Amino acid sequence: MEVLSEKLKYALKNHLPFAVYSKPGTKTVVGIFQRDKEIRYLEDYTQKGFVFAPFEGHIRLWIPAEKAEVITAAFDRVAAEVVNPDGAKTEATAKEDFESLVAKSIEAIREGQFEKLVCSRVEREKIKDIAQVYFNLVAAYPDAFRYCFYSPISGLWMGATPEQLLRANGDTIQTVALAGTQLYKEGEEAIWPAKEQEEQRFVTNYILAELNDYTEDVTATEPYTFRAGNIVHIKTDIKARLKEGSFLRSVIDTLHPTPAVCGLPKETAKAFLLENEGYDREYYSGFLGELNHDFSTGEDGKTDLFVNLRCMKIMDDTAHLFVGCGITKDSDPEKEFIETVNKSMTMRTVLF
Repeated sequence: MEVLSEKLKYALKNHLPFAVYSKPGTKTVVGIFQRDKEIRYLEDYTQKGFVFAPFEGHIRLWIPAEKAEVITAAFDRVAAEVVNPDGAKTEATAKEDFESLVAKSIEAIREGQFEKLVCSRVEREKIKDIAQVYFNLVAAYPDAFRYCFYSPISGLWMGATPEQLLRANGDTIQTVALAGTQLYKEGEEAIWPAKEQEEQRFVTNYILAELNDYTEDVTATEPYTFRAGNIVHIKTDIKARLKEGSFLRSVIDTLHPTPAVCGLPKETAKAFLLENEGYDREYYSGFLGELNHDFSTGEDGKTDLFVNLRCMKIMDDTAHLFVGCGITKDSDPEKEFIETVNKSMTMRTVLF
């Protein structure tokens, strides 16, 4: 890991784009380090490389496989203990501002403008060693996609996202519907209120409907509880086969942004959030990952993309933590704020 750590620090110092990541359930960390400083954007979706895409817009950062040095390393550090979220700190006006946004969202939903909205906000925390923070992240959340990405355009980002956007191998694709949130309690089975079950149904039904134009032989599991660090979600696994003449880019553009990060109807929900959240999400709730190439095995034809959740942007010595939650007509503004505090602990636990 020392070689990977030094390479990461060198790339940062010299403003060279890179992606370092570990896939869910693996103990291998992959580093993709671009050899030059040229800023590249994804245009041809048949190319091989790593993509980093924002919440809004189609200008997607791109590290081509042929322009990068690949380093892999085994990671066997014991997982860090998840800290109790009671210690989370928030800025003075954060609670009031977020609850006001949630209340406005609930009103719009009850008026029939939306079925669901996903509101978000930012918290801030000081950090020290960037490489150490990333390796803490890898150890703490073995079932998430744990990444560190840098480009002079995006700045430095890290995350441990539990949500797959799309996995593809040939004409077979897989995705998930993920929604609902509560704290994980050791030895207790999660009981899901109607609000969270409804939220998850919205996400599942939307994905199945949107995939219909491009896929066939679609199957979906029953919803089940999925743990991601100190919290759990309701999850449905979806599998399908691309129809003849359908392209991967069409499926990606259809799925992104998902209702789990935006709302329904998607385009009007996105417009509402852009107008009312009061900040720029940038790459939070965008997507990232391998396109047409598995860098750990060297195998072509495989795509592995994740939604950029449980993430932070690091500027100077401060981590900007992005957190959000799904809002329905039955949401309670104070409870939704508490949910974002709980989610922020996914990142806070690795900063110290």
